[in-house]
Amino acid sequence: MSFEELRVIFVVYTCSIAPIIYLIFQKDKLPTWVCTFYLGAFLVCALGWELWFTYGWVDGDSVNLRRSDVLNYWLPQDINWLLNSLADAGTICVGGLYLVWVLCNKNDEIFIKWNWKAFALFMVWCVAQNLGVELFLYHDQLGEDKLLSWAPMAPTGTYFNPELFSLNGRSVMLQTQLPWLILPAALYKSAILLNNRNLLNKA
Repeated sequence: MSFEELRVIFVVYTCSIAPIIYLIFQKDKLPTWVCTFYLGAFLVCALGWELWFTYGWVDGDSVNLRRSDVLNYWLPQDINWLLNSLADAGTICVGGLYLVWVLCNKNDEIFIKWNWKAFALFMVWCVAQNLGVELFLYHDQLGEDKLLSWAPMAPTGTYFNPELFSLNGRSVMLQTQLPWLILPAALYKSAILLNNRNLLNKA
């Protein structure tokens, strides 16, 4: 096992499991809507692209064909989509909203009505983390020669998938960026709706 493979395995399992542990132990301290948001985000990520990218359902290669045998052993295909969806929902979606709340001086108003600063910060977080994933974590699985399935949240598929830019010989493609360009607005709006519904129930 190479250091690179070990790093991928550690990051994937940590980002998948740590948020669940946090949500369980901090449940009483968090707004009640957070767990609902987490579950909803998990379903959107799983059904929106993770299942499709893992199994290569529509004109794509399965993840087992796009990575090393070591990663296939430690991150089996049948739980790959699950781990990635858990990481997306917990670390990226819930973690991103928490980061935005902190950066907005822990202002609860950003979850009551739309705040453009909060949305911009959340959008930057979502795009930046995905660029990091493509360039430094999954670059060997997402290269130009690796075919990813069409997916509902990546609607251009491989049919229109230009290279956006490259860094140190690693390419960033449109298809892999689309989910995190499409999703942030819906996620932020959902958080506001869930929070307001929770406030109404308490009133």
